[in-house]
Amino acid sequence: MNVKQLFDLTDQVAIVTGGYTGIGKQMSEGLAEAGANVVICARNLDGCVQAAEEIKKDTGVKTLALRCDVSNSHDVEALVKESLSKFGKIDILVNNAGIAMGGLPEDMELKDWESVLKVNLTGTFLCCREVGRFMIKSRRGKIINLASIMGFQTTELVSAPAYVTTKGAIIALTRELAVRWIRHNIYVNAIAPGWFPTQMTDPVLSPDKMGKGDELLRSIPARRFGGEHDLKGVTVLLASPASDYIVGQTIIVDGGTLARY
Repeated sequence: MNVKQLFDLTDQVAIVTGGYTGIGKQMSEGLAEAGANVVICARNLDGCVQAAEEIKKDTGVKTLALRCDVSNSHDVEALVKESLSKFGKIDILVNNAGIAMGGLPEDMELKDWESVLKVNLTGTFLCCREVGRFMIKSRRGKIINLASIMGFQTTELVSAPAYVTTKGAIIALTRELAVRWIRHNIYVNAIAPGWFPTQMTDPVLSPDKMGKGDELLRSIPARRFGGEHDLKGVTVLLASPASDYIVGQTIIVDGGTLARY
């Protein structure tokens, strides 16, 4: 198998949660550009429909837009059922859906803590569980979880205790699932992005809000934030046969931020 074949995703079927905006859309685009048909799901159905239509037009692959709250087990079950009804299989799962709430830990309301854990951690588990059940039966699959550099190391500039906790837990969950499921030829890995300008990070990076962008930028050796193509390659790598000996790893994509420590 040559290199082009190793990275070829033609006719594969990928589910991307939170795949209509920000880094989720970037990963959806990358998978589609490599040939995969893409299911884009999130709580915002209109956003998913628009993104699915754009990706279909630009790449020619088949797409499906679905509404799904990943923290709701019934929604996740329906996501898998409708994806299988449309495409007949699921080869790739990207668990990107997530939320963040900033604030000092001593001021955080329990309901806010629980909301972040429910979406980021429980949602990731539910999607892994439901898609994993199908992949175990079909004896193959690729699962990519979204962690964060904040799952490895926090910063004094931003306080988000629940978010940090979930991203650290996702790294551990990735290892656990990888060890349990590799015997079924299911490869579970994670990506830990650094700072990418998105709707979620806008309150932190925007100079007219918290104004932390300049300080965070100085902490990145590459001296720039993540760009609109910087996650495509690693996503395709972990979704493709090119990563068939990578098991339970978290690949950091942060412009060198963690390399300094």
